[in-house]
Amino acid sequence: MIDIIITSYKEPHSTVRAVQAVLKQKLPAQSRIFVVDPFPEVERILKKKVKDKRVRFFLDPGEGKSYALNLLFQEYGSSNTNDLFILTDGDVYVGTKTVSSIVNAFKDQKVGCVTGRPKPVETKETKYGYWTHVLFDGIDSVRKRLSAENKFFECSGYLFAIRKGVVYDFPLETSEDSIIPYLFWKKGFAIKYAPEAEVFVKSPGNWKDWLTQKVRNIKAHENLDKLAPDLPRTKSFWNEIRYGALFALLYPRHLREVWWTIELFGARLYLYFKSFKEIRKGIYRDGWRGEAVTESTKMGD
Repeated sequence: MIDIIITSYKEPHSTVRAVQAVLKQKLPAQSRIFVVDPFPEVERILKKKVKDKRVRFFLDPGEGKSYALNLLFQEYGSSNTNDLFILTDGDVYVGTKTVSSIVNAFKDQKVGCVTGRPKPVETKETKYGYWTHVLFDGIDSVRKRLSAENKFFECSGYLFAIRKGVVYDFPLETSEDSIIPYLFWKKGFAIKYAPEAEVFVKSPGNWKDWLTQKVRNIKAHENLDKLAPDLPRTKSFWNEIRYGALFALLYPRHLREVWWTIELFGARLYLYFKSFKEIRKGIYRDGWRGEAVTESTKMGD
């Protein structure tokens, strides 16, 4: 059984698009799609727009994305490690070869987690679109290398998959795309990168949303030092300098992109300064809710 979990937060039209993108693919005979959302009106719109018995709605209790995923892992888990959970979000949509590419990667029984490749829907013609291309292409390069070398790396929260029957729950105080692969790694499983498994993402379109999204992400990952101090970090300030600085400097193709790259360096430095300052003030909370919603990243709501 393959269970595809789409977590959303009051984004019915974007979520419908995400579901339809999955349904357009050739899915295995035994597969289900769960839409997880704390708003009942999303279920009503989903049932109106999508007529497919494989699509189910799970009413999220509203305690955060990680809490909801833990509930689903426990309720729909399996002792058969050939069964899979594929995790994605309602504000993104997958490419046409995504599910087949993920399933194919799991043919290697040593693989416990498979992550896909995020791609921006924007072109490089705007600053924030360009920034996203730089960052996504950079992490694509790193993941390809680490996957080929059979080393640990953190997955993408936009799209990754795991075997069932290995991990039934995980800590809530950090990002699921880091702690879950780590738990598999500790059990001896490999992490695999499947760049053909594409997931399309709308980038933040303004400074406020960009900063909110990135601060939330960094705070979640930095909390790993407390929960899993031996985790081989791929997403960190020093690794960004070590692996990303030269890549970003060589990325521009004309003067406008050179200037945007300089601005990106300044923005990332301020981002880490703000994130570390906030970390010292308090505890990380699952920012997938309420005031942390970034409006400019929504596809259609």
